[in-house]
Amino acid sequence: MAGFDVKAMLDRYQRDHQHPVNRVLHNVGIPMIVVSLVVLPFNPLLGGALFVLGWVLQFIGHAFEGKAPSFMSDPRFLLIGPLWFLKKLRGTK
Repeated sequence: MAGFDVKAMLDRYQRDHQHPVNRVLHNVGIPMIVVSLVVLPFNPLLGGALFVLGWVLQFIGHAFEGKAPSFMSDPRFLLIGPLWFLKKLRGTK
């Protein structure tokens, strides 16, 4: 995809998520949102609850961070968030 420099976007995502509370809440909220997308077709109540709670945690984290979520400036960050989380799980930067 033209103009989609994943490394640069991951670096910016990292810079936008420095506060420890924000990081913890993203480490919980991002997987909740991803799992909700899989669960939703089979159990809308559980999937919907996971989705909403995951986003609530993300926005609470950004209140601690003191800045808007990255996707507000570029919606492609909606894809970078899960990638950031996976890279953390793998221990890669």
